[in-house]
Amino acid sequence: MKKLLLVTALIFTTSAFSSVKVGIINVQKVLASIAEGKSVNSTLEKSFKSKENLIKTEEKEIRELQEKFKKQDAVLSAAAKAKKGAEIQQKYQAIRAKMMQFEKEIRKQEAELKKPIFEKLRPVIEAVSKAEKVSVTFEGAQSSVLYVENRVDMTDKFIKAYDKKYSK
Repeated sequence: MKKLLLVTALIFTTSAFSSVKVGIINVQKVLASIAEGKSVNSTLEKSFKSKENLIKTEEKEIRELQEKFKKQDAVLSAAAKAKKGAEIQQKYQAIRAKMMQFEKEIRKQEAELKKPIFEKLRPVIEAVSKAEKVSVTFEGAQSSVLYVENRVDMTDKFIKAYDKKYSK
């Protein structure tokens, strides 16, 4: 937040002396467009699908238990109902815990897979920004700057430069 305020102050201070050109990049679009990003997304999707299938299987088991419980409701004693209800609730909580663990694993895997791309993207951003003579480049989806008069969306240029440098 302090960096953003400092950059914003710098922009407005500098704009009094010259025209400031602000570059915007949509990193998500870059990741979705470059070959390495597509590969990462494919890997993550496969991981997600396999984990999703495990969860769906366990959810199906719980639904079957619930249906069986409803059918037996009239003939079960209060103690048996409580035991069955607790068993279903315990399985439901186990699924929720497993889902949270899977989400954590996928976020970690995503960070690990995207880190090398971000490292290679940084010099590309610098080179394109210098070539376009922009004073500051912001990540469009993440920045809280809502309006800049002289801004340039350079996302497609970053994609082309990255592909040119790293695609073989």
